[in-house]
Amino acid sequence: MSFKAEQLIALAAVREAAELCKRVQEQMTVSSIEKSDQSPVTIADFGSQALICSRLRRAFPDDPIIAEETSTVLKETGSVNALDGVIRYVRDLRPDASAEDILEWIDYGNQKEHTSRHWTLDPIDGTKGFLRGDQYAIALALIVDGEVQVAAVGCPNLTLSSYPDIKGVIALAVRGEGTELYRLSDAELLGRPSVSDIATPESARFSESVESAHTSHSRSAIISKLLGIVKPAKRLDSQAKYVVVAGGDADIYLRLPSGRRYVENIWDHAAGMLIVEEAGGQVTDTKGTPLDFNHGYQLSQNLGVVVSNGALHLRLLQAIADTSPE
Repeated sequence: MSFKAEQLIALAAVREAAELCKRVQEQMTVSSIEKSDQSPVTIADFGSQALICSRLRRAFPDDPIIAEETSTVLKETGSVNALDGVIRYVRDLRPDASAEDILEWIDYGNQKEHTSRHWTLDPIDGTKGFLRGDQYAIALALIVDGEVQVAAVGCPNLTLSSYPDIKGVIALAVRGEGTELYRLSDAELLGRPSVSDIATPESARFSESVESAHTSHSRSAIISKLLGIVKPAKRLDSQAKYVVVAGGDADIYLRLPSGRRYVENIWDHAAGMLIVEEAGGQVTDTKGTPLDFNHGYQLSQNLGVVVSNGALHLRLLQAIADTSPE
């Protein structure tokens, strides 16, 4: 089955959302609202989700969308300024959009249950990085019968060593067709990234989160020492880490459960997983089990996430098992 239309829409949708996010970040109007789970959300999160969901609904009206945000917090007393900001930035790109349109577009992403075909979206993955002016990503994926078939990850602040003069890329993958890398500014095709061929852990490099809320940096350090890895970790927020592995700038990314049992959300990994796999890498959970996208908005059947160039994967899984606290 061809997914050409979905591929083109995903690329266009992520590019448009990235433009909104860049404008918010560059104009230094970034402030955050605290959600009920105490995680931050910005007007760029809402604006990005509105733009992408509206484009998906127009192109594929029967496709549900499992996205991270809802408009609920924007409708609460005290969020008037935030709502006004969302409207203003969306209208910069969609001048005819009404406030009602924008709230409705955001809530197109309110699906939470698994269906045979649906999209999943993180409108800004790495909100804390976004707030710091650092790395973040817009991550979109199409899941059909439990398999990720199309993925787009936009990284407005990312520069890969293969393209040192370019800041801002979109990685785009279709199952069985490989991963492509595009320049964000004009959607020019740069090439096909591929993972590194490093097979000895001593030469490998980690990519890991700046934030440690949902992953154990201390355990990653123990695993790194056990494997003899000496290169400093490349720390950055969001699914940009997947793109860095896909492009060969890092070889390993671990998302290890921290103190409490943390269940991963599908929008944090679906797009990045396909980007890495189609670039020649491997993604499983910490037990070596493939990520299971058949259970709604969470990876409830998986424990953690292990991302590698493939050649290092078995060694990683063994090191994880050898350092298991259980």
